[in-house]
Amino acid sequence: MQLTDVFLGLGEDNLNQALRHVSLGKLKTYQLFDRVKTRLRVGKLNQESLRKAGPRVWERLQQNEPELAVDLSQAILISHLDMIVAVLDFVGVPHNDGFFDKDANVAQYLTEGWQARAYQQFRDKYPESVLLFYLNHLAHEVDPETPLFTGPK
Repeated sequence: MQLTDVFLGLGEDNLNQALRHVSLGKLKTYQLFDRVKTRLRVGKLNQESLRKAGPRVWERLQQNEPELAVDLSQAILISHLDMIVAVLDFVGVPHNDGFFDKDANVAQYLTEGWQARAYQQFRDKYPESVLLFYLNHLAHEVDPETPLFTGPK
């Protein structure tokens, strides 16, 4: 599964909700603002343009634009580092403020059912669209063949 597949699998509504939770301040802090603005092809990047970009972004993801998926995922995730830290702490993954070494063996910490447990733990604390995206993003980073997690069955 590719990162575009994660977005597509979670659906357009989920994407639109996640876009509403992007922090422009965090994009500026982590020097992603101009990159995201360019990648989304908007003249001005603000909350309104993010909201309005949803349908166009969805169409582009359907056309399989992996660079768009990567930049979009960074924008969503960097806006929720507190959630990432909480999830990584919950599942026991060693990290440095939400970031772990690319060569770290994270799979050993992601035991069977970890996504469902993390979802149950944090579903009332963080936006569901962002939480579901992160749980799938983390799974994708560890094993690209992990099936899509859409919530408890």
